[in-house]
Amino acid sequence: MKKQKHPPGLKLRLLAADRLDQVLKGANFAPFSHAEIEDGRDRALANKLVTVALRRHGQLNLMIARFLDRGIPKKSGPFEAILRLSLAHLVFLPELGDHSAIFLAVEASKRDTRSQHLAKLMNAVLRRAQGEAHALRHLPYQALFPETLGPLWRDSYGEDALEDFADALLDGAPLDLTLRSVEPELIEALGAAPVLADTVRIDERDRPVEALPGFEAGRWWVQDAAAAIPARLLTLAPGARVLDLCAAPGGKTAQLINAGYAVTAIDNEPDRVARMAQNFARLAMTPEVVTADALAWEPAQKFDGILLDAPCSATGTFRRHPEVIWHRNAADIAGRVALQRRFIERALGWLNPGGVLVYCVCSLEPGEGEEQASWLAAHDDVVPDAIGADELPGLPGAVTPEGFVRTHPGMLVPGDKGGTLDGFFVARFRRR
Repeated sequence: MKKQKHPPGLKLRLLAADRLDQVLKGANFAPFSHAEIEDGRDRALANKLVTVALRRHGQLNLMIARFLDRGIPKKSGPFEAILRLSLAHLVFLPELGDHSAIFLAVEASKRDTRSQHLAKLMNAVLRRAQGEAHALRHLPYQALFPETLGPLWRDSYGEDALEDFADALLDGAPLDLTLRSVEPELIEALGAAPVLADTVRIDERDRPVEALPGFEAGRWWVQDAAAAIPARLLTLAPGARVLDLCAAPGGKTAQLINAGYAVTAIDNEPDRVARMAQNFARLAMTPEVVTADALAWEPAQKFDGILLDAPCSATGTFRRHPEVIWHRNAADIAGRVALQRRFIERALGWLNPGGVLVYCVCSLEPGEGEEQASWLAAHDDVVPDAIGADELPGLPGAVTPEGFVRTHPGMLVPGDKGGTLDGFFVARFRRR
């Protein structure tokens, strides 16, 4: 039997559908690598198709409900992933051509025994969507967020901010770098612009990160502008012993070493620790690296400062990880709140008297941020160490009246590049 040939573009569509299907089942989206798709243009197209489908997930839900009275057929294999990719292509990427969206969707459905009987349904749905594409492009922005999060964010940040969140979700995230030292010639070579302190931003690039100037020499590392804030707020004497708790991928550890501290970095996932070690080797940095469960580990000595980037819902990272907001629910967030408190209790026991704890999460949920800080402030053995607006030059609006830092994806950063940043919460406390 001859091997069935793929029409042009079908293999790429099948790869993209498989990747999206994995995400729909709960996996995090991992962009296609050079090893998976060698041709750069094909790789960019596959990543774009999946990313647009993920960013528009909520609006695609409305379309599917509109065109499929009974919802997605059961036991239909890749049907849903193919449909979502094709609706995203047809409605939001019209420059790629209507015909290819419909043709490749039908052909992709036929290539799997679980979905081949639905090829006619696929064609009918997409034909309807083609006729209504203009109206579908103007679905309400509120649909971009799940009902479990959108109203909460509206209450916490306001209706205008929620609309800005929608823009940030669709725009995605630029590339932010933390510089080992601020060098104007390096910034110019990178095509970057200063954002906050030693953070610079690149909003357009024509090469992979590894090919950018200064990468091999370890002159910078990738780190969102918001993620770089917490480590700057741990201000101790040079040589102070500092623990970076839940350290991977290591950006905050690098900042702490660069600030002159003796740093121990701990994380419980060997693969993440291995990648972190590779990053430190490139940067020629030598922290003490520990692979262990922090809830069972005990340090030999206490620390002068601890940076706890606690395990959280990560909803503040939706600009680069749009799937995260659809993978979270109230029970999941409540579980993380409880876990965070266990980490906090452990960290407090490892601080010297007068030692500083900086607690942070890349979450937009008040339960993981403001409410967690209020719970911690009630402890008898700590006192809040309010963060001042002067400690965050360029972004004073992120400092709350309580002395916390709250960033969100509707907040504009200073500098020529502009744009937004991840959602982060930061609070600082001192051990009595």
